[in-house]
Amino acid sequence: MVGFDIALLPVLRELAERGSVTAVAAATHRTPSAVSQQLRTLQRQAGVPLVERVGRGVRLTEHGRALAGMATGVATALATVEAAWTEHLAGATGTVDLAAFPSAAELLLPGLLTRMRAHPGIALELSDVDVSEGEFAPLAADHDVVIGHRPDGARRADRSAVETVPLLREPLDVALPLDHPLAGRDRVGIEDVVGETWIGVPEDYPIDRVLTAMAAASDTPPSVAFRTIHLPVIENLVAAGHGIALVPRYTSRTRAPGRFRLATLADVRAGRRIEALVRPDRAVRPAVRVVLEALVAEATDVTT
Repeated sequence: MVGFDIALLPVLRELAERGSVTAVAAATHRTPSAVSQQLRTLQRQAGVPLVERVGRGVRLTEHGRALAGMATGVATALATVEAAWTEHLAGATGTVDLAAFPSAAELLLPGLLTRMRAHPGIALELSDVDVSEGEFAPLAADHDVVIGHRPDGARRADRSAVETVPLLREPLDVALPLDHPLAGRDRVGIEDVVGETWIGVPEDYPIDRVLTAMAAASDTPPSVAFRTIHLPVIENLVAAGHGIALVPRYTSRTRAPGRFRLATLADVRAGRRIEALVRPDRAVRPAVRVVLEALVAEATDVTT
C-alpha cells in the first residue's frame, strides 16, 4: 500500500461507530462533503472499495470494516505514546469527560469526587445520560468514560469498540408501600408479586428486562401503570401506594426507611451490572486511568 495516509483513518473509524456521514460530520465539526472527500481519498489510496451506497447513505464494505478495526489499533498506539510523554512531563493531568446515568451518579459520584481531591491536576466534566442498554457503548465516542448498566444474565450489547471495566453488581429489590400486605416480609417470590401493579422504567432498560423475565417465568404479563427513568419518582409513587417496583438496593435503601419497604426476591437472581465503558485510545490516558481506578475503589466501598 503506497502513500497510505494514516491521518485519514479516524474518519473511517468514526463512520464504523456512528453509522452515517452526517453523524461523523457533526461529531468532528466538519461538513458532510468534507467527510465524504476524506473517505474518497482514503479509498483511492487503499485501492479497494471501503464504502458502498445504501439508499441515501453509505456503509462500510468488508475491506472498510477491516481497516476501521485497524484504525482503532493505530489510534490506541498513538495515544499510548502521547500518554506516556504527557505523564513523563506532567503526570496525570487534564480533563476527563464522565457520563453516567442518574442512579449510578447518585451511588458513585459523591465518593468519586472526594477521591479526586487527591488529584488536583485532573478536572472532571460530568454529564447525565440515561439510555437503553444498547446505547451506552456508542456514547463512548463522545465521552472519555461512560458508566452504563445491564441486567444479570443478559447477553451483552455489541461493545466491540470499547473496553469494559466492571464496577459492581447491584441487587434489585421489590419496593412495596408500607401498608402493602407483603410489606412485613423480608423475601417475596415471583408468584407473590408478578400480578401486582408495577411502576416501571422504559422498555428495554436493564431493570425492565428483569421484570419481563419474571413475567415470562410465571407466564403472567406485567401490568405497568407508569414508566419513568427517574428513580426518586418511582420511589415516590410506591410510597404513595400507586404500585410496586423493582429498585436498585444500594441506591434506594437510604431513602426507604419510613417511606417504603424493600424485600428481596427469593426465587430469582435479580440484579444489574454497573460498568465503565471507554474507548481503548482514551483508556491509556493517565488522567482517565486515575478516574477509572477511583471508580473501581468507590464501587468496592459501596458493596462492602
